[in-house]
Order: sequence, then C-alpha cells, then structure tokens
Amino acid sequence: MNLKVKVGISNRHVHLTEDIYYKLFDSPLSKKKDLTQIGEFAANEMVKIETSKKTFDNVRIIGPFRKYNQVEISRSDARILGINPPVRKSGDLENSEKIKITTPKGSVVLDNCCIISERHIHMSLDDAKYYGVSDEQIVKVLINGDKSCILYAHIKVSDNGILAFHIDIDDANAAGLQNDDEVEIII
Repeated sequence: MNLKVKVGISNRHVHLTEDIYYKLFDSPLSKKKDLTQIGEFAANEMVKIETSKKTFDNVRIIGPFRKYNQVEISRSDARILGINPPVRKSGDLENSEKIKITTPKGSVVLDNCCIISERHIHMSLDDAKYYGVSDEQIVKVLINGDKSCILYAHIKVSDNGILAFHIDIDDANAAGLQNDDEVEIII
C-alpha cells in the first residue's frame, strides 16, 4: 500500500528543559506559531548556538519543554560548526556533540545534546494501524520531480502524531523539496 504525505522541512532548532530555559531567559516561553504535530510550537524565543569554530544566531526554540536538551542541525551546519554529530532519532543523545547555547542573560554548555535528526514519518496510532505499519519501521519514500529519488525513513508513531514526512534542509535541497510538497510512502 502506498500513501501520499506532506513534507515538513526542519531547519536548525533547539529543544530545552524548563530548568535550562530559565537559565537563559527571564520570561516564560511564548508561542510564535503552532507546528504540525499536536501540542508542538515554534517559540518566539531564539538562542545562539556556538562552538569554538563558529556561531549561529537566531536559532529557534521548539516548545513545549522536554525532559532533555537537544540541538538539531544539518550536516552542512555541522561542517561550519566544526563538529561531527551522529544521525539519530530524537532523544537518542548518548555520545552526541557538545554545544554552547547563549542568550543576553547568559550561556550554558550542554554535553551530549547535538544530533542530526533521522528522516521520519509522523503518524498517529490510528494511522499506523490503518496503514499496517509499526513504530520504528523503515519505509521507502518516493520523491518525484527534477531530482527524483528514493529515501528511507522510519515511522514515528505517537499519540499526537499528524501524518507528515520530516527531513532536514540538506535532504530537502538534495531532493528539490519544499514545505508542503507531497511524497509517496511505499509500504
């Protein structure tokens, strides 16, 4: 069975615990706009991420707070920063890269927090049941267009899952994709 899903392209961003957030900000985390996945949002607040080699300003925080701190960047970002983070699923941070996060209030250095996110397809429990797939299952993603290709992604089943294919900006550029383009999942 094949299904069509919309693409969501992820640029560099940060997920923070409440404790670390308040070391960097005095005011509460505020919502700029809702994201596709239920309950998740792009915050108005932004940080600077830095290594000894380079800095990226205006990196958006994604809410709500998490139980772990995570910085997600692309391979291109990693080269500029002079680091080599692993490609991982969200939350799999062991032996990942260290990043300094700075705001006008102060800064923190976070060990084991920086990854390149694996490609994934968000689904609700009902979607997974309907399409006969399971959490973590690897599927093919067919991309048609000027740069047609097949990519592999894992299924990410969650209570708040809304059907969407999430990739980073490097993968999107390589495949000629834009936000809200449709791709075909081959199950």
